Amino acid sequence: MKRIKCECGHVNPEGTVLCEACGKPIEENQHIDGNDKKKLLNMRYDGTARRSQTYNKSIVDKIWSFFSSVKVGVWLIVLALIASAIGSIFPQEQYIPADAASRDPAIFYEERYGIFGLIFYQLGFHNLYSSWWYMILIALIGVSLVICSLDRFVPLFKALRNQKAKRHETFLNRQRLFSETDEVTNEDLESVKQGLKNQRYKLTEEDGHILAEKGRFSRWGPYVNHIGLIIILLAALLRTTPLFYMDEYVWVREGEQVVLPGTDQAYYIENKDFIIENHNPNDERFEEAIAEEGGEVPSNYQTNVAIYQAQEPEVTGAEPELQKIIDSNIRMNQPAKFDGYAVYQSGYQLNEFSSMSFKIHETDDPDEDELGSFTVDLTSPESEYELENGFRVEVTNYYPDYYLDDNGEPASETNYPRNPAFVMMVHPPDGSEPEISFLGIGKNIDATGENDYKVGITNFETHDVSGLSIRKDYSLPYFLVGAIIFMIGVIQGMYWQHRRVWIRPKDNGILLAAHTNKNWHGVTKDIEKSISGTNVNMVKDQQELDE
Repeated sequence: MKRIKCECGHVNPEGTVLCEACGKPIEENQHIDGNDKKKLLNMRYDGTARRSQTYNKSIVDKIWSFFSSVKVGVWLIVLALIASAIGSIFPQEQYIPADAASRDPAIFYEERYGIFGLIFYQLGFHNLYSSWWYMILIALIGVSLVICSLDRFVPLFKALRNQKAKRHETFLNRQRLFSETDEVTNEDLESVKQGLKNQRYKLTEEDGHILAEKGRFSRWGPYVNHIGLIIILLAALLRTTPLFYMDEYVWVREGEQVVLPGTDQAYYIENKDFIIENHNPNDERFEEAIAEEGGEVPSNYQTNVAIYQAQEPEVTGAEPELQKIIDSNIRMNQPAKFDGYAVYQSGYQLNEFSSMSFKIHETDDPDEDELGSFTVDLTSPESEYELENGFRVEVTNYYPDYYLDDNGEPASETNYPRNPAFVMMVHPPDGSEPEISFLGIGKNIDATGENDYKVGITNFETHDVSGLSIRKDYSLPYFLVGAIIFMIGVIQGMYWQHRRVWIRPKDNGILLAAHTNKNWHGVTKDIEKSISGTNVNMVKDQQELDE
């Protein structure tokens, strides 16, 4: 590595802009015309050598230089923002409404949003935030933040920790704020020092040279920001893992007890009752909304539940014992919370069929006298039903949510019994050929037109169904910590400034110079107060003079 030796004797690393010991500018790195001795110094990172601008030989050097570029980081963030914006045009797959005609994303997006929905799905934006390329993009932003921070923080930290009061004359007279006073008494100098102390400057003296400094901690504001952002990005990555985040959906019918998905069968939930309340149709505040919804607008819907924890059975293979944890009334935005989980009210289905009763009678019997009857549990129908009088009914096809597809064939839109239909084979007790029938709500079709027996619906029962979301999110504290750290960095860098004043003795007078990372007016006022009542000349803004 090429090293640069200053006239003061200090050996600086390659890429150094200002001597680490005396501050004398290294002209070839300052890019300054030799005739222009008054050009202001480049004080970024206090003139220290940055790795990205020093090494460029190995593949590691090239990767480091690439990711240390602020432009690269900005472009990565822009790409992530554009992708996130596109991904928010339509709902993500996990937010497809539970009552949608089809929850299959390949069907839902095209049916609901047309050609744009199809393109959205085919490009993979329906699962954007868990897609491999989006995760890589977020990881690259994190890598860029880490490398950018290290590339700048480490040399800046070393420079500020080791800065000396004794600085080269050129270092002072090429600062933005500078003045020279030919004659200064000891009393004037002591008065200036006391004035700086009164304004909370910390003074360091070396052979008559003085450095007054305050607000150095503000220089770390951007790096604190980066730490906060890195924590937030890590939380976003962790949120894609089941260990830190889980979001499942389950339908629970009134009176039903089911395992909560995503809990490894450790917890069960029982739907004791579903309650829905509507706004008063005579309330003038809701007249317009009620009219649009056809007369009913829910004011509240809730599920009264009991949540149980499964206990290890004493006998291997036996059903686990359930111990009740809580009773809760789940409303919108009022979830039931337990052991890190939260159960939200997310949807409902009113009057879903739970069972249907049927009877068999002779086709030619005008009174439809019953020859036999049976009841089908629509949540778990049996394949055959043996009747007492010898009839046997075989359920060959069951369509819980019947409709005719594009080919005119019977199909089911969902797996929920909202419009049940059946294809049944009736086996007479005399062993004759079975007869086929198609049966549904308002439908009773004899496929051959020659059936001797007819199946009819005699009764049905309904129940309400609650749609519940089960979520576990351990990533939120990390997001919160990252956001707090980020805001600390913002405040740290926004409301404080790093101000430095150098005083160098020269003959019977002094050279006075100052630098700050922002708010030049503030440091000027500090100097004005400190030199008040002395013969020390006020600093001039050399940038304004050059202009």
